[in-house]
Amino acid sequence: MTKKTTTGADVLLKVLENYGVQYIFGHPGGAAIPIFDALYDSPLELVLTRHEQGATHMADGFARASGKVGVVLVTSGPGATNTVTGLLTAMMDSVPMIVLCGQTIRENLGKDAFQEADVFSMTIPVVKHSYLVKDVNDIPRVMKEALHIATTGRPGPVVIDLPKDVTGADCTASLDVEVNLPGYTYQEKVDSQGIKALADLLKKSKKPLILAGNGCIISSAEKELATLVRTLQSPVITTLLGKGAFPENDPLSMGMLGMHGTAYANMAVDKCDLIFSIGSRWDDRITPGNIEKFCPDAMKLHIDIDPAEIGKIVNPDASVVGDAKLVLQELNKLVSELDSKEWVAQCQANKKKYPMKFKIHGGLKAQHVIDEFSNQTGGNAIVTTDVGQHQMWAAQFYKTQLPKGWISSGGAGTMGFGMPSAIGAQLAKPKACVICICGDGGFQMTLPELSTATVQNLPIKIVIIDNKFLGMVRQWQGLFYDNRLSGVELKGSPDFVKLAQAYGMKGFRIKRPADVSKVVAEALAYNDGPCIVHAEVVKEDNVFPMIPAGGTAGDMILEEPKKRMEKPKGST
Repeated sequence: MTKKTTTGADVLLKVLENYGVQYIFGHPGGAAIPIFDALYDSPLELVLTRHEQGATHMADGFARASGKVGVVLVTSGPGATNTVTGLLTAMMDSVPMIVLCGQTIRENLGKDAFQEADVFSMTIPVVKHSYLVKDVNDIPRVMKEALHIATTGRPGPVVIDLPKDVTGADCTASLDVEVNLPGYTYQEKVDSQGIKALADLLKKSKKPLILAGNGCIISSAEKELATLVRTLQSPVITTLLGKGAFPENDPLSMGMLGMHGTAYANMAVDKCDLIFSIGSRWDDRITPGNIEKFCPDAMKLHIDIDPAEIGKIVNPDASVVGDAKLVLQELNKLVSELDSKEWVAQCQANKKKYPMKFKIHGGLKAQHVIDEFSNQTGGNAIVTTDVGQHQMWAAQFYKTQLPKGWISSGGAGTMGFGMPSAIGAQLAKPKACVICICGDGGFQMTLPELSTATVQNLPIKIVIIDNKFLGMVRQWQGLFYDNRLSGVELKGSPDFVKLAQAYGMKGFRIKRPADVSKVVAEALAYNDGPCIVHAEVVKEDNVFPMIPAGGTAGDMILEEPKKRMEKPKGST
């Protein structure tokens, strides 16, 4: 049947096409059929997923790797509700995403129709904005507003709920509608007085420390950050999501701070006289429950695009609301080198005294596998992770060099995120080496997306750190709950190499430390589609260093539970 009219679905896709969208990640259903029908004639490419949660994580990974908006298309009811976890993940980590949901026809709204769900109401807490479209001629305006909201200021996901009779109706509205959102504002101009206040305080510091967060990645401020670091000669630490904002092989890089950060990063936090957060929200994984214990003798500076983050956890001595890149461009004009040579030497001495290390004997260690991937790629791959012990080991041992080379679920801590996000990242950067590091627990939450990876013929390397446990929960139960292990042993997991073969993929296995280098090289050289590297690691290894919840650097556990540091030794 030949279409003779332009439907709401046609217009919706045309707006996305004009915006430069290439991929839509989704799964069909009855209420979304008009949109899927329009896709049949559209140049937009549908990536058919096996689950709606997988679609959101793919769009998320695509957005983080590319800096562009990710787009998801699902049906009503359970199709829409299956996106909630992905929406929360994107919202917590400030990822631009549009989720298009089919909905029952307008006449049936509120009548408990088949596959009806109040998507508008239930998604409000996990999105930047939410729409329910009841007039087909509102679609061009709503789409343009949604794209603007998702990608400006502090990015985030936007949901658009679309009744079937709206997307299937004739649309006569112009696509040239202007975006007019008087209630939506964000800081576009730089605050000159605020920037001067930052510069004035920086000049007083002899032990400065720069904390680079996800805002540096989002704003593509890596060059401006590097200029500031070189000018001030300041050590740099990063949050989990700030990895890659500054090259981690640089002598001034102290790595990640916080609960499982490097010992030398946490020592620097404890002894600095000024800490400058750029695009970090001072979350609870880097600050203790008693905020007065967090670098108590240091001045605190803060740059953030979101005014709600200023003073929410840490009350700064000076702050600027604005885009990190724009603010740093102006700040760099006002700063000069500090007298920080002694401080830098102290930080680097701690780096040598308390290096990240692992024992090569006693069975295969996850750290060994991850370290080898880091060495063989030079830190220049895009790494995605799931959530748990493997995530922390990856953060510690994979030395990220690329500004958008680290993709991980931070705020939400979403198990199952790693593999689908790697699919999205590989589509965003087809020439890049993409490595997914995941645990045997999280991997199994979204493993059906192996089909998507295979159909798309994407050369992602899926590294499964298999310790037969939900390792991070086991670690906490072991350290703080008298080793009363409850609900953490993963019995019944498949042979992951055979699973790879069942999906038509290549499978590699690592059991011995002696095999690590060879197998990693073989996996990296394999580019005829996706592959799985099944690393059968020791069952009960723990992630250290570790700062217990609510603790400070003085409570840091270096290697064994009884070796608690009364105060950071080696720092002055």
